[in-house]
Amino acid sequence: MNPFVDWQNFYVIVGGAAGALTGLQFVVMALIADMPVEAHEIETANAFATPTIVHFSAALLFAASFAMPWGGHMLAARGLWVLGGVAGLGYVGHVTQRMRRQAGYKPVFEDWCFHSLLPGAGYAAIMVSAAGLSDKARETPLFAMAFALLLLLVVGIHNAWDNVTYLVLLRHQRADAQKARQAE
Repeated sequence: MNPFVDWQNFYVIVGGAAGALTGLQFVVMALIADMPVEAHEIETANAFATPTIVHFSAALLFAASFAMPWGGHMLAARGLWVLGGVAGLGYVGHVTQRMRRQAGYKPVFEDWCFHSLLPGAGYAAIMVSAAGLSDKARETPLFAMAFALLLLLVVGIHNAWDNVTYLVLLRHQRADAQKARQAE
């Protein structure tokens, strides 16, 4: 019997939301695909847009893994989740470096929170809660894991909104500049 039966509805909801939000990000990217891109903006997109898809995908993968019939293979499940938390922490470190190196946008405190601190806390919570999961101790680690996945979803939603808002404003700014040049 699956030891996570009581949690399956929660993870179906989280996984479904993560999958839908990932798809929505692709729709947004398709809608702005005709927008001209300057060289420094590619670095900026790699630093700020790509992590959103990674966090949504991580939430989807973790949620889906909870619905798998692990049976007596709890050690394998725990190992997978610990490795996923470690990989997520490594990725957040990589994103933080990208944020520092890119020149297209100067990050503010909110950016550091939602692109480094909060995702890092989410992946750390996944790692620690998975390591603490056992046949005897399930409730606290499972609530910590659930909170971590919700945190990654909220971070992704916030960051997706920021990305779209920034791109729409940039598009309007460029259109206004082009109109001004044409009026001269």
